[in-house]
Amino acid sequence: MTHCMAPDVVPESAWFKSSYSTETGNSCVEIADLSCAGQVGIRDSKHSEGPALLVSTSAFAAFVGMAR
Repeated sequence: MTHCMAPDVVPESAWFKSSYSTETGNSCVEIADLSCAGQVGIRDSKHSEGPALLVSTSAFAAFVGMAR
């Protein structure tokens, strides 16, 4: 299950890009580790003020595993 959330729910310092992303790249997503709540936040790095997607840590792990 996924949920949309307001961006101000997660502190700005919690968001990060992959180490594979470049500073000049403008097609990145940012991730927030919310594992204490059993979730991962996902947002568009170009629109950090926009909504974020919340997914369970297990769903995110499955996604990353399939993407590799």
